[in-house]
Amino acid sequence: MVTLPPLTPVELDRILALSERLGPCQDLEALGAALVAEFSPLGARSIALELAPSSPGQPGHAWVVGPAMAQHLDLELATTIGPVGRLRLGFAEAPGEQPRLELERARRSVTYAADRVRRLMDLDEANRRLAEERDRDRLLLEITNLLVSHRDLGDLFETISGALRGRLRHDLLILSLWNAERDTVRLAYLDFPTSRGAFPAAPTGHEKPLSRLPWASAIRERRTMLLHAADYDNADPEVCAKVRGEGLKTSCSVPLFSRGRVLGVLNFASRRDDAFDGGDIQLMERVAAQVALALDNALAYQEIQALKDRLSEEKLYLEEEVGEGFAPDEIIGDSQALQGVLRQVKAVSPSDATVLLLGETGTGKELLARLVHERSRRRDRTFVKLNCAAIPLGLMESELFGHEKGAFTGAIAQKKGRLELADGGTIFLDEVGELPLELQPKLLRALQEREFERLGGTRTIAVDVRLIAATNRDLEQMVAEGRFRADLYYRLNVFPLRIPPLRERRDDIPALVRYFTQKHARSLGRAIERISPAVMAALQAGQWPGNIRELENFIERSVILSTGTELKAPLSELRNGDAHAAPAPATTMDEAERQTILQALKAARGKVAGPEGAAARLGLKRTTLQSRMKKLGMTTADM
Repeated sequence: MVTLPPLTPVELDRILALSERLGPCQDLEALGAALVAEFSPLGARSIALELAPSSPGQPGHAWVVGPAMAQHLDLELATTIGPVGRLRLGFAEAPGEQPRLELERARRSVTYAADRVRRLMDLDEANRRLAEERDRDRLLLEITNLLVSHRDLGDLFETISGALRGRLRHDLLILSLWNAERDTVRLAYLDFPTSRGAFPAAPTGHEKPLSRLPWASAIRERRTMLLHAADYDNADPEVCAKVRGEGLKTSCSVPLFSRGRVLGVLNFASRRDDAFDGGDIQLMERVAAQVALALDNALAYQEIQALKDRLSEEKLYLEEEVGEGFAPDEIIGDSQALQGVLRQVKAVSPSDATVLLLGETGTGKELLARLVHERSRRRDRTFVKLNCAAIPLGLMESELFGHEKGAFTGAIAQKKGRLELADGGTIFLDEVGELPLELQPKLLRALQEREFERLGGTRTIAVDVRLIAATNRDLEQMVAEGRFRADLYYRLNVFPLRIPPLRERRDDIPALVRYFTQKHARSLGRAIERISPAVMAALQAGQWPGNIRELENFIERSVILSTGTELKAPLSELRNGDAHAAPAPATTMDEAERQTILQALKAARGKVAGPEGAAARLGLKRTTLQSRMKKLGMTTADM
C-alpha cells in the first residue's frame, strides 16, 4: 500500500466529489462508466473491475473496457468485513507516481461504491429468484382454482395445459390412464394446438400395452422420466411415427398417483432440444400431485353416479344468476316525479298483477322491478331475470322454457328454463320488446294458463309466477306495425308504470351526484368533500340522454380526475340545451352559483341551516353558504 502525504484542501474536495459521482451508481455498467471518466485523464487505456462474491454460493462479477495492457496498477478493494474486489488500470507506459497516488486516494470511495453495487446486484438476483418462486406459486394457485371450479375433465385438462404453456412452453400435453388389471394405458385427454396431424384431434379410446411405451418405468417405478427422441426408437412403431412426424425432441413423463395407487401419467412434449430444466420438472411434479387428486375424485364421481340429478347444479347456477343483493336506499331522490312512481310501486307490490315498466334506457327499471318483488308476498322466493335482448334468437325458447335431453344438437341433458326456476317467485323480462314474434304466443299461453312444455318435451309443467316486464320501446307503435302481438301487449299492460327520465326529475340530481360521488370516492380511496355550486348547476342543466346510468359514469370519471377534496368535473363533455332542458345555464361562474343557491333556498323555503336547509341540500357548511351569499350580495329575501 502506498504511503500517502497529507491531503490538501483541493485534494480533499476532489475525493469528496469522486464519492458523490460514484454514489448514485446502481449497477456495474454505471460504475464502470464513472471509473472511466475518473481515471482516463490519468492516462489509463483500460479499466477492469472485478467484484468478489458477497457470500458463499453467490456469483462474482466483472467489467472490462479497453485492450489488455502490459503496464497496469492494481487496487485491492476491501472493507472491514471482507474483500470486495479489485480495480486494475492498464497503461501504455509505466505509470508515474501521480496515478499511483490518485488511485490510492480513491481507494475508499471506489471500495464503498463497488460494495454497494455488488450488494444491489445480489439483491436483484434474490428478487429475480423470489419473482420466479412467486410466479410458480401463483401458477400453482391458479391450477388449484381450476381444479376446484371444473367438473368436466376435458375442459379442465385443456385449461390447465393452457395455463402451464406460458411457463413450460410445451407443445403437447397428454393425460394417459393406466388399467392395472390389463397393464394397458389409454389416452384420455390431449392438448396439442400446434399439431401437424400425426396425433388424433381427440382421444380414440384405444388401449396400448404399457410395456411398449418408453415411459413405462414412470408408472412401474413411480418416478419422473425425461426422454429424448432417440428413446422412442424401440417403442411402439405407431407412437414412434407420431413423435417423429410432429418433430418432438424432448418429453417428460410424470406419474399420477393418489391414495397409494397409480392412476396414469402426464406427458409433456416439446419440439425444442433439452426443453425442460430442473425447475420445470419440479413444477410438473407439483402440478401432477394436484391433478392426481382431482382425477381420483373425478373418476370416483363418474363410477358412482354417471347420470347424477342436476338439480343441485341448476340451483347453484340460479343463485349465481339471481343472487345479487338489493338495497332500497339505492333509489335516490325526493322529486315529485319519483315519489309518484314509488307511490304506484307501493300500491301494486302486494298484488300479483303484471307490471310493465316503461322508460328510457338507464332510468333504473331493474332496480324498481326488484323493489316491487321485495315489497310483495313473494319476497322470500326467487327473483329471476332474463334480458330478452341479450339471448340469441335460437336459444331464447330454451332459456325461457327449458329443454329436454336431445331436443336439439348439443342438448345433452335436461335443463330447466327461467319460468320454471321462478316458480313461486317473480320473473323479470327486461327488454321485452326484443322478444321474438314467433315465441310470443307460447309466453302468452304460459302467462294466461300458468303452464307450458319444455322445448322437445310433451309433459305440461304448471308454474306460479309473477311477471314484471320492462322496455324502452313504444310497444303500442310496435303493435300497430305488426312487430309485437296485440294480445300479449294487453296481457303485459295490466299495470303500466312510466319511469321518468332524469331530465324530468332534475331536483334529484344533487342527491344523486352526492351519492355517486361518495360511492366511487370510497371505491377509489379518495376523500371528496365538496362539490362547487357551479358544477352542481351545470350537472342539473345537463341533458343526460343516458339518464342515471350516464350520470353515474360521468361522476365516476369526474372522481377519477379529481386529485383534491373538491369534485373536478369535465363540464365541457356535457350536452345542454335541447327542448327538454331546464332554463339556460348561467354564462358566468357567479351567475351559476347564484342560480344554484336560489334553487336550494326555494326548495328549503328560505331556510339556510338545519337538516332540511339550503346548506345541507348543497352539501355545504352553514357558515360557508352564508359567506358565499354575502359575497354575491344575496339575502333570503332574493328567493
